[in-house]
Amino acid sequence: MTHGNAPAATPRSTLVVTAHAGDFVWRAGGAIALAASRGEKVTIACLTFGERGESAKAWREGKKLEEIKAIRREEAERAAAALGAEVRFFDAGDYPLTATPELTDRLVEVYRATQPDVVLTHPVEDPYNGDHPAANRMALEARVLAQAIGYPGEGEIIGAPPVFYFEPHQPEMSGFRPEVLLDITEVWETKRKAMECLAAQQHLWDYYTDLAVRRGVQLKRNAGPNLGLAHKTMAEAFMRPYPQIARELA
Repeated sequence: MTHGNAPAATPRSTLVVTAHAGDFVWRAGGAIALAASRGEKVTIACLTFGERGESAKAWREGKKLEEIKAIRREEAERAAAALGAEVRFFDAGDYPLTATPELTDRLVEVYRATQPDVVLTHPVEDPYNGDHPAANRMALEARVLAQAIGYPGEGEIIGAPPVFYFEPHQPEMSGFRPEVLLDITEVWETKRKAMECLAAQQHLWDYYTDLAVRRGVQLKRNAGPNLGLAHKTMAEAFMRPYPQIARELA
């Protein structure tokens, strides 16, 4: 029996730890939009604006550092809003993004404040962009520290939320295997709208559209025939660094 005064269930929480302002859109925009569409809370911890290494167009136009930061911040805010997520900016500086105890402490605070059920972040390897592995290291370290009852900081300790690595730009060179294929067909237009908020990296719009098509083909092939999947299925790929916990194999 459900009582009228029963407390509402706490919505699930997803935490995305991303190195640059655009990463969460290209790599996990579909996962974010799906979670938000189910009423889940999604928080993006954006460590840098990608102002030095991922804003070439603005630099060529003669813009200054603070102008570029403002542009990338505004783009990321609009993209996050389009996906249904909250974004928190750390402004830690990119190229290089340097892991520091202070930055990790701030991430611990976010873990404890958001109490995530799922964590999305970069994979361990990326020989083309050292900021991505740096974000990975801090995301994983902060996840462990946030579980430690003796670790100082605000908020309640967390459990051990599963971690999913989203796909890097050069997967073959980054040791990435598409172990999990997520069907994002129903929110594809939402992801594309968020991508189009990132005018500073317009050259990536078509690349990540094509990637979603390719991963969708793989999803259909691995799901088997006659499952009623959309003719044009769009998907995102993820890896899992920790074992999956299950009561049955599925």
